[in-house]
Amino acid sequence: MTYHLHYWPTIQGRGEFVRLALEEAGAAYVDVARGGKDEGGGERALMADIGDHDHPSFAPPYLVDGKLVIGQTANILLHLGARHGLAPKGEAGRLWVNQLQLTITDLVAEAHDVHHPVGMGLYYEDQKAEAARRAEEFRTQRMKKYLGWYETVLEKAQKGGWLTGADLTYADLSLFQVVEGLRYAFPHAMKRLEPKLKRVVAVRDAVAERPNIAAYLSSERRIPFSTEGIFRAYPELDPA
Repeated sequence: MTYHLHYWPTIQGRGEFVRLALEEAGAAYVDVARGGKDEGGGERALMADIGDHDHPSFAPPYLVDGKLVIGQTANILLHLGARHGLAPKGEAGRLWVNQLQLTITDLVAEAHDVHHPVGMGLYYEDQKAEAARRAEEFRTQRMKKYLGWYETVLEKAQKGGWLTGADLTYADLSLFQVVEGLRYAFPHAMKRLEPKLKRVVAVRDAVAERPNIAAYLSSERRIPFSTEGIFRAYPELDPA
């Protein structure tokens, strides 16, 4: 069975968390909107299709798995984790990994709101003053709080080096993506924080070295970061 991932074709965004899980699992999937128009791809096709299901997604990403249509990043990963050994088998473990992922969802939302603190319909240039105020709090308080929590989780997990201990889960893949995104958007702030986040950085490094992920990162399938996605590098929001 080939999965069909529906997400914007030119940005990593929230879809990247799903891509990483699919790549790690070695799963067959089609990144639908990245196909040519002759293959039914493109943004227009993506949005035209979004409401064509009994359980329509509010917004991309959504994953089609046979008759299942699953929206929301954490929900998609909950499904893939169980299917591909990227989550514990027991209920308590699955709920814990889902909790780890939902906290990443909160962090990602705050990272996005740094450059769009007033409204989604406004350009960054229309809210630069408010973005500067939001960025200061995010750099000096929120990043430390979120990443420090993951550092504590890793310390409690002890053996194995992953968030749940000995076994990699989709939450580890997502933590990798968060570190990469924050390094791109806030390189100076991350340089100051990382000496206190040795376990978090170790997870990032270990994920990057996994064969399937390393192959993906070096391929054209990995879309570069840009100022169109969630993590955006505006130097004025990250002073040295």
